[in-house]
Amino acid sequence: MQTLLSTRAQIPIGTWVGSESEITTNPETIRSILKDFGSECFLLDYQNQIGVTQTGDLYPLTREEEGIPVIGFLRPQSPAHFGNPGFIKDHGLKYAYMAGSMANAISNEPLVIALGKAGFLASFGAGGVSPARLLEAIKTLQDQLPDGPYAFNLIHSPQEPLLEQKVVDYYLQHQVRTIEASAFLRLTPTLVEYRAAGLTQDENGNPIIKNKIIAKISRREVAIHFLNPAPEKMLNSLVNQGKITSLQAEMAEKIPMADDITVEADSGGHTDNRPLTSMLPSIVALRDETQDKNNYSTPVRIGAAGGIGTPTSVLGAFSMGADYIVTGSVNQGCVEAGTSNHVKNLLAQSSATDMMMSPSADMFEMGVKVQVLKRGTMFPMRAQKLFDIYSSHDGIDDIDPKTRQELEEKIFQKKLEEVWDECIRFFSERDPSQLERADGNPKRKMSLIFRWYLGLATHWGVQGNTDRTLDYQIWCGPSMGSFNDWTKGTSLEEPKQRHSVKIAEQLLDGAVYLYRILDLNLQGFSVPYSWNKFLD
Repeated sequence: MQTLLSTRAQIPIGTWVGSESEITTNPETIRSILKDFGSECFLLDYQNQIGVTQTGDLYPLTREEEGIPVIGFLRPQSPAHFGNPGFIKDHGLKYAYMAGSMANAISNEPLVIALGKAGFLASFGAGGVSPARLLEAIKTLQDQLPDGPYAFNLIHSPQEPLLEQKVVDYYLQHQVRTIEASAFLRLTPTLVEYRAAGLTQDENGNPIIKNKIIAKISRREVAIHFLNPAPEKMLNSLVNQGKITSLQAEMAEKIPMADDITVEADSGGHTDNRPLTSMLPSIVALRDETQDKNNYSTPVRIGAAGGIGTPTSVLGAFSMGADYIVTGSVNQGCVEAGTSNHVKNLLAQSSATDMMMSPSADMFEMGVKVQVLKRGTMFPMRAQKLFDIYSSHDGIDDIDPKTRQELEEKIFQKKLEEVWDECIRFFSERDPSQLERADGNPKRKMSLIFRWYLGLATHWGVQGNTDRTLDYQIWCGPSMGSFNDWTKGTSLEEPKQRHSVKIAEQLLDGAVYLYRILDLNLQGFSVPYSWNKFLD
């Protein structure tokens, strides 16, 4: 069996003194020692071989007593050492690890609670849920995690600004202190209100930030909004409306809009499909420039998301300077996730190439797309067909009879008039302004009808509706396929064994193990390829 090899002449860094019975040259024992990353490890020039031990003492070469030459050393490591200590402290965590939100409560209370109790931050997927459901989640999480950690998502709703305002009203009323702001293309008064309304002062007049924002972005031009203070014009308007005080507006001009910014690369759901290796360094550099200009007492932290599904990607993100990491797609397949077993099984069978872009429900008219799973579903193709029809027609009455019949039989599975009746009932309760905007506007009416399908397609998958399996909309990124490759042949290959905490722990532990392997490589040692996998 292969073992450690030296790839260059090793210059001793000291001498080792201890019991030689504790030295091993056995490959399997050496590998076990490398996995025990909480202990220090000495690599010795021992009997013309590389010997490894976790005991004994290291002395300088100038020591007179004889000892065995030490040609390598690994210090103790912990998953808690990764990332920015400020992120861990400010959010009350054990690890710089976050599970991002998945709309329609796919990242639900059991997922957030399980991770929170284990020292990980998770965000409840508030996008698309009813007000009553959101209030239920707030109560449950505050009961189960009274001291945190937990976050709630706030998804930008350009087509439904009243809904966005209602969600923020709930967060302020119930003192939800951390939100994950996603899909924002620009700042909105609602988001600025949440940030500023939580500001108070210490005895020295310095701002105390109670309402934390973790902003998820994928563009520099969006990141700059969150790296800078809130616009003065928006703050003044909020003061005039009585939503914040003049003092809060003044303090808001001294702090960034976000405490943390997550750089979202090629992910599930809303994504620009950008490579993390290009995006993260760019946003980190932008943060540094902004910090030099604004001189905040606490610089904005930059996290990494998108494509994080293996220990290698975790280590890569931290090595590029990420202050924390955010997982997404891999959590959707967890036991705790609020989606059906059918969806979880499809996710467990997917490869990194089983994804494609599809029109989104919330920004349908704008042509914005989301990344979804194409394996086992016709949703992305059918959603694209709807967008193509929307783009080329002024209203449903302009659709030719043959195409309309195809839509009603294969996609909607009911008459378009019946769909519109359901839209009326839905928006009458959720946001009546949507119906007002559609009155006398055939194209807007067509948009709401088509969004009916896109919106319900997610719920069908969450509920496991057996009559609609070919219409499931499953947000997913290529990290899911990489995760499946990594877990093949292990207990985590089985969907029923994919618990969120175990996945988080294995990703971080695996990254620490790979860090040790990398450290050995940098010290001039060659490790067998079969040793690269931590998960057993």
